[in-house]
Amino acid sequence: MVLATFALGYLCSLTLRISRESTRDEARQAEVIIVMGAAEYNGHPSPVLKLRLDHAVSLYERHLAPYIMTTGGPGGDPSFTEAGVGRSYLIDRGVPAEAVIVEDAGDTTAWSLSAAAEILRRMGLRSCLIVSDGYHIFRVKRILQQEGFAAYGSPRPAGDTSVPRLWWQYFRQAGAYGLWKIGFRV
Repeated sequence: MVLATFALGYLCSLTLRISRESTRDEARQAEVIIVMGAAEYNGHPSPVLKLRLDHAVSLYERHLAPYIMTTGGPGGDPSFTEAGVGRSYLIDRGVPAEAVIVEDAGDTTAWSLSAAAEILRRMGLRSCLIVSDGYHIFRVKRILQQEGFAAYGSPRPAGDTSVPRLWWQYFRQAGAYGLWKIGFRV
């Protein structure tokens, strides 16, 4: 009972920290903009992925980084990956192909970031600006910081998510962060 109470208190505290960070835009100069993957539908970005990619393009156009990295594996689609769809979308929006880096193997946040970190290390890149949904940025930043990167968040523009759903997303991320802290690659 004591352990369960402690765990729930920890998750609630973490949920509040995630909510506070979810709207903080830390957009600044970095060596790469990392766009976290989201669903793609038959070669087209989902509405969430499209908003993330559009936000990354606006940051790129502000000259905040010379590269954009797209992340995300196939997610059950044998023909396309989230990262590949993201790359095509960015190129269609005027981002030069040589400015787009692709990590297309990861099937979870932690796996994608582990693979992304390896690519970035090989390229000699050490600072990144993360684009994702606000509730996701807290965990992504901590994973990249543990990998040795300077990581800053720039959440995509908010959608029409209801308040209860938003708090549920914060709480889920708190649980995912807790699992990651104890060694699960979620």
